Amino acid sequence: MRLILRWAVFAIAALLSASAQAQAYPSKPVRVIIPYATGGGSDAAARLVTNHLAQAFGQTFVIDPRPGGNTVIGTEAVAKAQPDGYTLLFTGGSTMSIQPFMFSGPPPYEVLRDFAHIGMVSRFPFFLAVPASLPANSLQELVALAKASPGRLSYASNGSGSMVHLSMEMIKQATGMDLIHVPYKGFSPAMPDLLSGRVSMILADVAPIAQHVRAGNLKVLGTTSAQRSNYWPQVPTIAEQGIPGFDIEIWFGLYAPAKTPEDIILKLNAEMKKYLSSPEAKEAYAKIGMDNAPSSPEELRARIVAEQKVFGKAVKDANLKVE
Repeated sequence: MRLILRWAVFAIAALLSASAQAQAYPSKPVRVIIPYATGGGSDAAARLVTNHLAQAFGQTFVIDPRPGGNTVIGTEAVAKAQPDGYTLLFTGGSTMSIQPFMFSGPPPYEVLRDFAHIGMVSRFPFFLAVPASLPANSLQELVALAKASPGRLSYASNGSGSMVHLSMEMIKQATGMDLIHVPYKGFSPAMPDLLSGRVSMILADVAPIAQHVRAGNLKVLGTTSAQRSNYWPQVPTIAEQGIPGFDIEIWFGLYAPAKTPEDIILKLNAEMKKYLSSPEAKEAYAKIGMDNAPSSPEELRARIVAEQKVFGKAVKDANLKVE
């Protein structure tokens, strides 16, 4: 009986300690790992929401870029971090919904098992951009140009197994274009080659290409969403230009290691939803070509489950592998 009481006291003390820790959270800086190179939309989207969290909680949220390994390096670091809420992951849907199907063996984590899903942050389309010097001003003209010189044109991506990679392969299949894939470690490293014409095209969000479009160095031929973007409403959708039903939406979400106390997850989610539901957030994300997209942890997880069913088949049909 004495032993049982002792274990009961220990258990109660542990619960009280965990509760107190959650209530005090965060009591020190929080590190937010982004598994991409700096300069893309992930950077801008993460800073908007983490700046708000820093103000709301009175603690620093440090952005920590960890590009490489097709987002595996940064993602694995979070999966193996202490589940105390002080190491978080900010990443796109491709990490959770596409990457698990891209490797010959399993990745070093299981996205539905090894992460606590905090909530979605933003969603947005990609834009098909080409150098200003390329003699094509629409998707149809680009397809004609590619078919006139099979295997001569190339497309850049922000990494093998990314949403860009899969989306471009789907466009290739739908149009019959013969294109060479050139993967980079993020959007920023791809820009010099795109601007010089060494690669012929890219699908990208607004952040890495907007300044070059404004300067007249890039042309935007189409957008991947079902409807035209409010950011560039003059740009027709890819669906409008000969691929009916084409609709690819990209999104970002925030995660913690599995077994992070639920109180911490809910505390972060509540503050995120409060900000992301505000007119201030809507305006801020619109400026970087995105829509604010608050969600519950359960809604984020359900989206990943649904997308894995679709993208798992798409990866297999396109015969994609990490290069």
